[in-house]
Amino acid sequence: MKKIAELIFFAGVNGVLPEKLMQSQVKLSGDLLQVAEKRFPLSRFRHIYVLAAGKAAASMSRGVEKVLGDKITNGHVVTKYGHGMNLNYLTLTEAGHPIPDAEGVKGTQKIVNIARKATEDDLVICLISGGASALMADFPEGVTLDDLKRTNELLTKCGANITEINTVRKHLSKIKGGQLARILFPATTVCLILSDVVGDRLDVIASGPTVGDSSSFADALTIIDKYSLQNRLPSSVLHYLLEGADGSIADTPKPDNPVFQNVHNYIIGSNGIALESSAKKAMELGFETHTVTDSIQEDVTETANFILKTIDNQKPTGNKPVCLLFGGEPTVKVSGKGLGGRNQHLALYLATKICCKKNITILCAGTDGTDGPTDAAGAVVDYETATKAVEKGIDPNHYLTNCDSYRFFQQVGGHIITGNTGTNVMDIIVAIVQ
Repeated sequence: MKKIAELIFFAGVNGVLPEKLMQSQVKLSGDLLQVAEKRFPLSRFRHIYVLAAGKAAASMSRGVEKVLGDKITNGHVVTKYGHGMNLNYLTLTEAGHPIPDAEGVKGTQKIVNIARKATEDDLVICLISGGASALMADFPEGVTLDDLKRTNELLTKCGANITEINTVRKHLSKIKGGQLARILFPATTVCLILSDVVGDRLDVIASGPTVGDSSSFADALTIIDKYSLQNRLPSSVLHYLLEGADGSIADTPKPDNPVFQNVHNYIIGSNGIALESSAKKAMELGFETHTVTDSIQEDVTETANFILKTIDNQKPTGNKPVCLLFGGEPTVKVSGKGLGGRNQHLALYLATKICCKKNITILCAGTDGTDGPTDAAGAVVDYETATKAVEKGIDPNHYLTNCDSYRFFQQVGGHIITGNTGTNVMDIIVAIVQ
């Protein structure tokens, strides 16, 4: 059943591969360019610029290149290390994720430099995918790159969800939170987006560089207070946020700001779309299939309990085995000094709970192919996973406490290794009940 769970997961990933999605969203017929729902005569524009950021940015950009080719005047792509590919008309920077680095700063500056060239006679195509919030790295005056790194480390390990993390990130940037749109104005901007956020909120995905921001400096400080980070943040960061909250620094542009009047944002891929593809595959394989939710965002323990409760309440309507599908992005409050990611941690926790249930197999994996700072997308477990570990003298609870799920699965087996998938729409959880 582990192999079957993998097939169902991979079907979901294949359903949101960027090059396939781009073929349906960017079309050229003669002089008429169609981007999502918008149609433009190319004769209207002097220049076409392409700006892309995120884990799927390179594959999205390749899709645009296949349509527009040498009609592209200039453009730049920032993506995660190992996620780049050869492009003919766009330049590319690989950078750090989830912790920003110097290469991300350089790549982001290249995006800003091109954005500043855009005029009202130009078309800008923005390609945004998950990971862009960390990859488009910049920081305000008085804050250093090390300060930014430390802040991101604290935010990603404290248990905050992505909406909260990105609220803080927006207010330490001059490009996030609608500020890229402010730089691009008055150019015509069309933004194609792969969502990695529960609820597909445009202002949260990649920290909403082309979307009006409804959050404030005060909201960012509330989040810092909620997770007791005041005394752990770099003093320069806290000082900057406090200055913003008292009005000394201009806030991000709000949704009614005129800089957004020429901006058109479209979500072209999401976790929901991936789950539809997984469900189709599960049904083809003979499962009674139910998509439970695409909105998981709770702590891994709460998430696991929800999954197990759903399994317990499942009553098959026939003789078919059941496949339950869940999507979203659970959170982990990191303790210890282990190596892992939210999907591996969730899978390991679930393994300790199903060790006596021979009829259950569960896979937890990220659609981008990476889970935390590891080369695994996640892991798949069944009733034997924990018991076999104990027989080898490996205590699952020790690895859970130390957040060291990667090394657990290295020894016991169960890792899902995909390599870079080229896409990113959060996580898929496949639960098979025989």
